[in-house]
Amino acid sequence: MSDVFDKIINGEIPSYKVYEDDDVLAFLDLTQATPGHTLVVPKKHVADIYEYDEELATRVLGVLPKIARAIKASDDRIIGLNIINNNGEAAGQSVFHSHFHLLPRYVDDGYDIPVLDNSDKMTEEIYQERAQKIAEQFERD
Repeated sequence: MSDVFDKIINGEIPSYKVYEDDDVLAFLDLTQATPGHTLVVPKKHVADIYEYDEELATRVLGVLPKIARAIKASDDRIIGLNIINNNGEAAGQSVFHSHFHLLPRYVDDGYDIPVLDNSDKMTEEIYQERAQKIAEQFERD
């Protein structure tokens, strides 16, 4: 399986690299939704977060703060940072090689992430049932 990120990792497609180690590559997203918008990808091909094992997760997620600090330090105008990871087509994933978007935030940058609040539709019973269903999955491991 070869996708655009595999081709970037293999050097078949040029990229604007900002960080690289044995397991991770970080490079500028060509869309530059905000200045400094960076993608962080595992070099091992995994489609989404569900395919990570603990070791790969530790290696990839472990460098996110380091890369985030470098992005923030690169521009005094950066006042925040969103880390976005879409998993599956329904969640907006368009390249099926796991990746994290690091989006620097600026005053009046025009980038908007809508947040839905359904708390008015919730009851204690619904919260308990949902929490229990999720917690039970750990018992299966």
